[in-house]
Amino acid sequence: MIRVLLADDETLLRRSIAALLDLSDDVEVVAQAVDGAEAVALAAEHEPDVVLLDLEMPGMDGIEAATIILARRPDQAVVLLTRHGRPGVLKRALTAGVRGFLPKSVDPDELERVIVQVHGGRRYIDADISAAAMMDDCPLTDRELDTLRLTVEGLSVREISARLHLASGTVRNYLSSAMQKTGSSSRHGAARVARERSWL
Repeated sequence: MIRVLLADDETLLRRSIAALLDLSDDVEVVAQAVDGAEAVALAAEHEPDVVLLDLEMPGMDGIEAATIILARRPDQAVVLLTRHGRPGVLKRALTAGVRGFLPKSVDPDELERVIVQVHGGRRYIDADISAAAMMDDCPLTDRELDTLRLTVEGLSVREISARLHLASGTVRNYLSSAMQKTGSSSRHGAARVARERSWL
């Protein structure tokens, strides 16, 4: 039996996925988390075989949670579910060590197959998300994307500096470069362009 930790801030969806997975002869949901921070705590407590994370959660998103979980248990199988398969997000997820990346519209039987597959050590990336990533024309560097991502969260330059462990001047340079590349007059405008073009 494959033991699964499921994290999603949408209660109805989380419980529905858990109920569907519990119908399986091969999968058992051993814990449910309402956000990324709780997922990190429950992963340490239960040591599940597979961690299934919603990408977009308040506070700590799925990739941040996955990064912490994988730092503690490098062999942990992690699968991300998302409504928006943005190419930049896929790159971040793979860099973090995530093994599976699926849209939330995935068929329940397919989800179960992917859980079994990643538990066996393999990777699974949804074909449409993978195709979009191959056509990615994002001119922004990873650090520029990081600063814009935190801008979207409403953080100040000082707060971004603290989060990324960078000097404020360095953060301003990244933001300035991102503004120039996106043709924007402000960092918020650059972040908006990046989101509209699915770079974030």
